[in-house]
Amino acid sequence: MTTIRTATFFALLLAATAADATPRLGVQLWSVKDEIKQDFTGTLEKIGALGFQGVEFAGEFGPYKDNPAGLKTFLDKHRLQCAGAHVHFDQLAAEHFDATTAFYRTLGCTNLIIPMDARGASATGSLEMSKQLTALSGQLAAKGMRIGYHNHAQELAGAVGATPWDVIAKNTPQAAILQQDVGWTTYAGKDPVAYVKKYPGRTVSTHFKAKFVEGTSGTPIIGQDKTDWAGLARAVRQVGGTDWIIVEQEEYPNGMGQLESVAASLKGLQAVLAKLPQ
Repeated sequence: MTTIRTATFFALLLAATAADATPRLGVQLWSVKDEIKQDFTGTLEKIGALGFQGVEFAGEFGPYKDNPAGLKTFLDKHRLQCAGAHVHFDQLAAEHFDATTAFYRTLGCTNLIIPMDARGASATGSLEMSKQLTALSGQLAAKGMRIGYHNHAQELAGAVGATPWDVIAKNTPQAAILQQDVGWTTYAGKDPVAYVKKYPGRTVSTHFKAKFVEGTSGTPIIGQDKTDWAGLARAVRQVGGTDWIIVEQEEYPNGMGQLESVAASLKGLQAVLAKLPQ
């Protein structure tokens, strides 16, 4: 695909995203990592029944690990879409690239997100990694897909404007997704709303997760914490170009189960969204 055709493709994609100002709701399956290993199909059925529109995969496919077409049929049956997938750089290396992209294209997945990389802990490492992300962005565009990167606290360390996250944002193309994990952004002491606004159109998918800085107290459930969820929801709609809001749960308070905690965060998020103008 030529540079012009690639630019045209993503211009149309961004226009389509902007036209639909209400992001879809998904869940990162790492949130139910134990329950999904015990009962893959049953857990996904329950996720669909909760009202989620999609799931973001994290390497667990149950009985469908070699059968993406069967998995797509299963997702369709339960009215779930593939909201994206977390994949590591090695899965997109030359020797695995075609197999990896074919698997996810069969699922209807267009967003492949690098979940973490050790190089993200420094500006120098992030600059090096940005070159790899940029190259993959071009390769994936030819297949109608996009690369992205997901932050932890390490990428938000340092002064605003000079964090590793800023380095990645400034040295990757507009088509590359900045999948902000707002829980880790908050944990790092940064403002997630400000970072959505700082890089407009780049937050194509985002993790909504309640997380507390060490030494503070609260319940890590969306709506039961101190995050400005309403402001964040407005920002991703109006500025972020966000297509998917993805609930992620890494802490399970008060003896709650994994799916039970996810359901509580979804309920809290839905209460926030219900108060926003449509």
